[in-house]
Amino acid sequence: MQTIEPIARAVEAFASLPGIGPKTAQRLTFHLLRQPPEAVRELAEAITNMQAAVHFCSVCGNVTDVEPCSICRSDQRDQATICVVEDPLAVITLERTRSYRGLYHVLHGALDPLHGITVEDLKIEELVRRVEGGTVREVILATNPNVEGDTTAGYLERRLAPLGVHVTRLARGLPVGGDLEYADEVTLARALEGRRASL
Repeated sequence: MQTIEPIARAVEAFASLPGIGPKTAQRLTFHLLRQPPEAVRELAEAITNMQAAVHFCSVCGNVTDVEPCSICRSDQRDQATICVVEDPLAVITLERTRSYRGLYHVLHGALDPLHGITVEDLKIEELVRRVEGGTVREVILATNPNVEGDTTAGYLERRLAPLGVHVTRLARGLPVGGDLEYADEVTLARALEGRRASL
C-alpha cells in the first residue's frame, strides 16, 4: 500500500506514546480519520490546553494547574506525613483508596544507573529539604516493587533516617483473592516477612 505521509506521521506520533504499539497506533489514526473535523479539533485543543495549563507543583512535584497544588494547600491533610511516589499516576491511585490523608512527594522516576538515571535526575534533594524543615514526622516510601523502586527506597532510607524522621515502606505480600499456589517466591517471601498479628 502506498504510504500517505500525514497518516504515517500520525501513526508514528501515536506509536511514540507509552503502551501504544504499531497496530493500536494505526487503529487510533484511522479512527480519527472517520471522525468529524470538530471532534479531531477538540482533541487537539484539549491536548494543547493541557500542555499549556498543567505544570508540576513547586512543593511536591505532582501535576497541577494551580500553585501550590490542592493537596499541598489543603488544611485537611496531615502535614507531618509525606508519601513518596515515583510518578503522578501513583498519587491518583493512592487517592482513590481514600485511606491516606497526608502529603505527597513525587520523585519523577526511580534510580536506574544502567539507564543513566541518578540521584541528580530525581526530586530527592527537594524531599530532603522538606524533611529538614522539621514539621515532618513520617515518610512513607511507596516506590514500585521492582529493582529500581527497591534501590530508590533503600537510598532514601539511608538519606532520611539521620534526619530523625520515621521512615516506613508500604507492606507487600499476597493480593486479596489470590491462591498461594500461584504466588511467586519473592511475593511469598515478602508476605512472610511482613506478617502481623491476626485481629
